[in-house]
Amino acid sequence: MKINDAVLEFNNVSFSYPQSQHILDKLAFRIKPGEFVSIIGASGTGKSTIFRLIVGLEQPTKGSIYLNGVEETNRLGKLGYMPQKDLLLPWRNVLENVALPLETENRKYDKGAVLQQLEAVGLGRVHDKYPNELSGGMRQRVSFLRASQAASDLLLLDEPFSALDAMTKLHMQEWLLTQWNQTETSIVFITHDIAEALFLSDKIFVIREAPIQMVEEIEVPLKRPRQRQQLDTPQLIELKNELMNLFNMQVIR
Repeated sequence: MKINDAVLEFNNVSFSYPQSQHILDKLAFRIKPGEFVSIIGASGTGKSTIFRLIVGLEQPTKGSIYLNGVEETNRLGKLGYMPQKDLLLPWRNVLENVALPLETENRKYDKGAVLQQLEAVGLGRVHDKYPNELSGGMRQRVSFLRASQAASDLLLLDEPFSALDAMTKLHMQEWLLTQWNQTETSIVFITHDIAEALFLSDKIFVIREAPIQMVEEIEVPLKRPRQRQQLDTPQLIELKNELMNLFNMQVIR
């Protein structure tokens, strides 16, 4: 049953693991086409569980999940997912890792086209290298390209840059925005880095407590294209401090 044109919608979704307390309780939210949304909240509040539900690794106890306005109970493979660890297969080279979703979905693909994608993100010269021969930033770019091969207009990124050094992380944030600007893909991004969320996102979903009954939606008051120095404006500094204080309160509790 089609209800709207949202890329993703949670409609009164509840979830709990067996013999455990509720993690989600009648949660509802929508992701619009082409929107970049970050989810922030203290560890243990259920952010990764939301991703597991979206991907289809878990099913709601109650409620419904819609993709592009259609209720979907079999969501596995219907959207792109990039976990925190790149999980590249060590026995496959760069090109073979990127092409993996195309093989598992039994879709015919052109190796030349995949190579062009690698060239576009500066990985063409390492297409035949193996994961252990790559830098952390290169591995993340390979993982991103692999996730983007899914035949979907929704991409989930679970703290993809948390393990990178500070300079590489800043470079990858810029790189991600460049890639996103060239597509109409909607991105949902989990992060603990508030500055990262502010720089990347159109909107931030704030999770205040568990069980999650609602997300507080904050519009990021920045136009695109963005410059990093915009984060130093009084309005953004005030918003960043408010979010930092919220995190500190959650950790103390």
